[in-house]
Amino acid sequence: MDAPEARNLQQLIESGWKSKTVKQEIRDNFSRMLANREELFPGIVGYEDTVIPEISLALLAGHDMLFMGEKGQAKSRIMRQLVQFLDPWIPFIDHPDLPVHEDPLNPISSLGKRLVAEHSPEDIQIGWWHRSERYAERLSPGTKFADIIGEIDPAKLTGGVSMSAEEALSFGLIPRMHRGIFAMNELPELDDLVQVGLFNILEERDVQIRGYPIRFELDVMILFSANPSTYNRSGKVIPQLKDRIGTIVQTHYPSERTQGIEILQQEVGDDLGGPYPVHVPLFMYQIIEEITHQARQSKYIDQASGVSARFSLANFRTIVASARQRGIVHGESPAVPRISDLGHLYASSLGKLELDLMGTHQMTEKQVIDSVIAEAIQTVFGEYIEEHGLAEIAEIFRGGVRVEVGTMLPSSEYAERLQHVPPAWDRAFEVNASENEAMRASCVEFVLAGLYSMDKISRSQRHGKISYET
Repeated sequence: MDAPEARNLQQLIESGWKSKTVKQEIRDNFSRMLANREELFPGIVGYEDTVIPEISLALLAGHDMLFMGEKGQAKSRIMRQLVQFLDPWIPFIDHPDLPVHEDPLNPISSLGKRLVAEHSPEDIQIGWWHRSERYAERLSPGTKFADIIGEIDPAKLTGGVSMSAEEALSFGLIPRMHRGIFAMNELPELDDLVQVGLFNILEERDVQIRGYPIRFELDVMILFSANPSTYNRSGKVIPQLKDRIGTIVQTHYPSERTQGIEILQQEVGDDLGGPYPVHVPLFMYQIIEEITHQARQSKYIDQASGVSARFSLANFRTIVASARQRGIVHGESPAVPRISDLGHLYASSLGKLELDLMGTHQMTEKQVIDSVIAEAIQTVFGEYIEEHGLAEIAEIFRGGVRVEVGTMLPSSEYAERLQHVPPAWDRAFEVNASENEAMRASCVEFVLAGLYSMDKISRSQRHGKISYET
């Protein structure tokens, strides 16, 4: 949508435009979208009955909000999406010396007020500010008072400006977001002095720098994010600031595996296509998401730090990359991820988990990852046994069948190695029926790994290749 045509204050007045505060603007647009049954938070999965209702009430109430939850729970994504409830364009006085985007009908700076008072409406130039530019965020560690509130500008003092004058100030992010949205991530890591400055903005909606009596009636929605373990720790956030935050929204990880898979598919998008496409069987999606679920329950992992949704995404991209490499080398199209591709997850998993030093008992991070992968395979395979009765396939190994698998083994070799296996194998392919060799190879590995996880067959590993046998 193009900006409106008004280019001076007279044209703006004639257009009938009315001033609104940021929160009134958000409330009106949110109410309209709600009444029209429009999608309010596209791409946010699993929060329909928990998080979104709390956000909705906060927007209607005109509250500043704190999003509290562990890493990877879409806190930043939700905060950024609130921009959609702003008007597409708002007018501002277009003057190079103005420190903020002044409301033409309600300026807050002394210069803005003088311009409106001393010039005719036809002479006051109007610009238009798009909503995509009305959002700013900052990460707390290392943030100084001058960064987000402001500071006295020595250069202006040298030029003869009084320290008590507005013109002596250099504004930080929050004043520059006047008539917009400002988000502060990891609030508990913010210096106490800066917290006091934020408290003053939330309480009085004004800016005071170094104690000088310069007041700006700021119009800004302020959002925060925090981890529960640090936010609830005494002394990390000053009580006065906590008291001024209107709504605390508790986020959480997906409650169901299907929600996690939906998030995966949404984040990956079109990455599975291209000249070397990859087709991912449902059971591989399930295993990747179950690995994350098991990690979130593991006694060996520090649950206070959380296990991010990025853990699932990084692991998923790794198995897709492994399958794609195999497809490129052996000319398989589409390539299909296998259980053996999970052997590459160390690279994408290490560093994303924090071990519980009291619970690991000298276990390495790799051993912990092996443990959660094994639990995930066993859990998913157990579900397929209940649905498809795959347990009978273990019977074919009583004749001493030995099957070798590997990441770079061509899918055609699986068929050759299984020529003497009874037709009972066809039952295995019901988990994701396909005539494609790569898909059948993936199914074979899934069944083999599943049977091994239930102690039905044995496994040996040598030179990076795995063999399953009785």
